[in-house]
Amino acid sequence: MTDETVDNGNEAAEADNARPVMPLVVNMQYVKDMSFENPNAPRILTGASEQPKIDLQVDLQAQGLADNVAEVQMRLRAEATIGEATAFIAELVYAGVFTLPPLPPEQQRAVLLIEGPRLLFPFARQIIAEITSQGGFPPLLLQPLDFVDLYRRQVLAQQAQMGEAQGTA
Repeated sequence: MTDETVDNGNEAAEADNARPVMPLVVNMQYVKDMSFENPNAPRILTGASEQPKIDLQVDLQAQGLADNVAEVQMRLRAEATIGEATAFIAELVYAGVFTLPPLPPEQQRAVLLIEGPRLLFPFARQIIAEITSQGGFPPLLLQPLDFVDLYRRQVLAQQAQMGEAQGTA
């Protein structure tokens, strides 16, 4: 026999304690605004044999509601055209209320505008697919979005605007 002792579970318990805490809790999520326009129906539905060109616009906003509680809004606008004619315009504002741990403001904003939309997107994607299908078109299945890249672009655009504002002041 050896003098080795076996630790049954202490290492596992320590590993559990070392895991990071989920930074975001979804309190609720909801459709804040939605519209679907089918301006050239029924003509566009019966005569179109070519694939529509889809222009997708995404806008992300976050606003504080209370200490460590914020609403994140994801605005999706998909406009489909066939030739020069508009096939449809689908607009959705899908939002969620999130609670997050105390963080510095710049980290809080990043978590809200990256992780919040990442959690909301599958539900918004399903709504867009259903509304386009109900409008007489094949379901529009949006590809996953890179919310880190969208956040970086938003930060760079804000920095550029601040630089322009300081240059004109």
